[in-house]
Amino acid sequence: MGGCRGGLSTFPPVAGSSLAPLSRPLLAEARRVRAAELFEGGASNAEIARAVGVCAESVRRWRRVWERDGASGLRRRAATGRPPKLDDIQVEMVRAALEQGAQAHGFEADLWTLERVGMVVTRASGVVLSRASVWRLLTGRLGWSLQRLERRAVERDESEIARWIAHEWPRIKKKP
Repeated sequence: MGGCRGGLSTFPPVAGSSLAPLSRPLLAEARRVRAAELFEGGASNAEIARAVGVCAESVRRWRRVWERDGASGLRRRAATGRPPKLDDIQVEMVRAALEQGAQAHGFEADLWTLERVGMVVTRASGVVLSRASVWRLLTGRLGWSLQRLERRAVERDESEIARWIAHEWPRIKKKP
């Protein structure tokens, strides 16, 4: 089943303005609100689709909602689903604790794992999170990303490696 998703983008900020570009949800809402204004003005679905940069199918769907619920039906609604276990204050407490480093929390190496972060979350907030929830906290709410250690021998000698590749490898390489 094909949709008519257009390439949603953000409006660039006005030159010399401190306004940030619109996020995708805000841009989508702005398009729907503009469509409602055009519905009230008597514009056709095709005209509205061209004006706001969406396909006619979306405009037909919006018009049905507008006719049933008015312009307020086209506004964004609060997210549904289970509320997060940590509120914003608790998340900031966890952020501050994590920024101290793993060693400050009694761990031998200054390396964070999901288990270690989970322990710090529990100490800082009293909330126990699953590994999956710790991952969502780190990547979603805190904006952290996965960092892997580079596994490289401490004794590695780059000049010796270059010498070996230049002199030894050609000598032992099989000839075609």
